Amino acid sequence: MLAVRQTQLGGPEVLELVDLPQPKPRPTEVLVRVHAAGLNPLDWKTRSRGVFLGSPPFTLGAEAAGVVAAVGSGVTRFSIGDRVFGMPRFPDGANAYAEYLTSPARHLAATPGCLDDVEAAALPLVGLTAWQALVETAHVGPGDRVLVHAAAGGVGHLAVQIAKARGAYVIGTARTVNHAFLAELGVDECVDYARVDFAAVVRDVDVVLDAAGGDTAVRSLPTLRTGGRLVCVTSGFEAANEAAGGHVRVEYMLVEPDRCGLEALAALVESGAVRVHVHAAFPLSQVREAHRLGESGRARGKLVLTIDGERL
Repeated sequence: MLAVRQTQLGGPEVLELVDLPQPKPRPTEVLVRVHAAGLNPLDWKTRSRGVFLGSPPFTLGAEAAGVVAAVGSGVTRFSIGDRVFGMPRFPDGANAYAEYLTSPARHLAATPGCLDDVEAAALPLVGLTAWQALVETAHVGPGDRVLVHAAAGGVGHLAVQIAKARGAYVIGTARTVNHAFLAELGVDECVDYARVDFAAVVRDVDVVLDAAGGDTAVRSLPTLRTGGRLVCVTSGFEAANEAAGGHVRVEYMLVEPDRCGLEALAALVESGAVRVHVHAAFPLSQVREAHRLGESGRARGKLVLTIDGERL
């Protein structure tokens, strides 16, 4: 099968198209013919620093959508030909930048009929991150005031929609160029973090979701009411937890594979409450270009690789 492989850490130039043996599903696993793989900031961090995967060689890619090509013994959830999507084995490698991958059957869900494979591949990691942070960790509900940082990004643009679907009042930070996009998603207030200190204008929020990292978590503490919750899904947790002084609850959350969460997201998509925005799709042969765009921070929503049988 065709796959992207790297044998050393570094910039996008270390990503190489190679031929690898096709994997075989073990008991309780399925083999998925990958049609599309989502890209995430974790991918360039892993490519350059080995985050979670350690030293190369390895194949990147945490999420994918495609069709079940073979079924291991004991699997009853899926049959050959079923469309599926998910983020298998996270934080271990799913090896999604490839024509085939194997996955525990219960790390996948049926792809909603209203999504094509490119859209479905863009949903699992960011969608589950937003769902697990807002619904299962912060318990966002009707009337809550929620501040979402990096609201136009992969996690952020789904987080604002999930929060709105649960009846929250949503404030999003993003550059002005993205405010119209966020308004279309239902954001109630937009703050341009490049022009305004959000901590000076936002107050009395119940939940902050920090997908921006850096010092954003610490700077968000004054925006929270006493007893509010700050959920960090990237760097900044330790400093914020120390600075909080017990007045608010600060938590770090790492997304986990979860078929129930995927099915909840699928239901929201099918109802029209949530839509995933794909900024651009690249063929697997242009994986380096996709990484360069992703690292630039100029993408709105998600980037995706399409895998359609191109050969070396």
